[in-house]
Amino acid sequence: MSSTFDRLNLRPFERRLVVGVGAVVFIVLNIVFVWPHFDDYEKAKEALKTARKKQTTFQEEIRQKPETESRVKAMEAEAEPVPEEDQKTEFLRLVQMQAAQSGVNISGTSRQTTRTNDPFFLEQQQTITVICEEQPLVDFLFKLGTSASMVRVRDLSLRPDPPRQRLNGNIKLVASFQRRPPARTIPRAAAQTAKTEAKPAEKSAKAIQPAPGKAAKPAPATNPPPTTGGRPPAPAGKSPPAGPPPGTPAAKSTDKRS
Repeated sequence: MSSTFDRLNLRPFERRLVVGVGAVVFIVLNIVFVWPHFDDYEKAKEALKTARKKQTTFQEEIRQKPETESRVKAMEAEAEPVPEEDQKTEFLRLVQMQAAQSGVNISGTSRQTTRTNDPFFLEQQQTITVICEEQPLVDFLFKLGTSASMVRVRDLSLRPDPPRQRLNGNIKLVASFQRRPPARTIPRAAAQTAKTEAKPAEKSAKAIQPAPGKAAKPAPATNPPPTTGGRPPAPAGKSPPAGPPPGTPAAKSTDKRS
């Protein structure tokens, strides 16, 4: 049985060349298509582990859903939501009232900005400039953070004033106001059905009700039974009396006396 190289009639150098080229091609194909996927199994195991961990976390959150909903309802019931048009005024009033109680002088305020990308709260942000001593400032910041007004400090910068007796500070304050729950609306299909059902009832009511300013026509009276020659009707079971009806002249006799 002759080999493939014998059938191709290749010389020894050509055989070695064909074997070398084949080996190079095999190695190149492995490098391009096989070696990059050596760690696919490990990646799949890691992805499966991450997915199972995420599933466990989600199931735990789903299990705690009733408790979370009850806590949200309790927080919503603590205070009535402030109307959106009054939030800026209420925010500034709270800050000024606490500053007056702590002995902090507010020398300037910036324009308020609103952040609305939170599903439960609306955030009002404002920067104030204060001039005060150290102790009133600490008291002011502490009471803002511990009060139930949902006002907190996000940014603070301090520097001494020119006499170096008091502090000048820029304080960025943030207040969170509860969103008003959206009003429940009737589904469009149900409203359309109710409107369609109400139309026949309205039409029937309009048809029965007389037009304003016009009296309803009385029902036509039934005609009395006809009488025969002015004679009252005979009682049931009796024949009418013979003779001409009362009130008529007597009939002239046609007999001639001879």
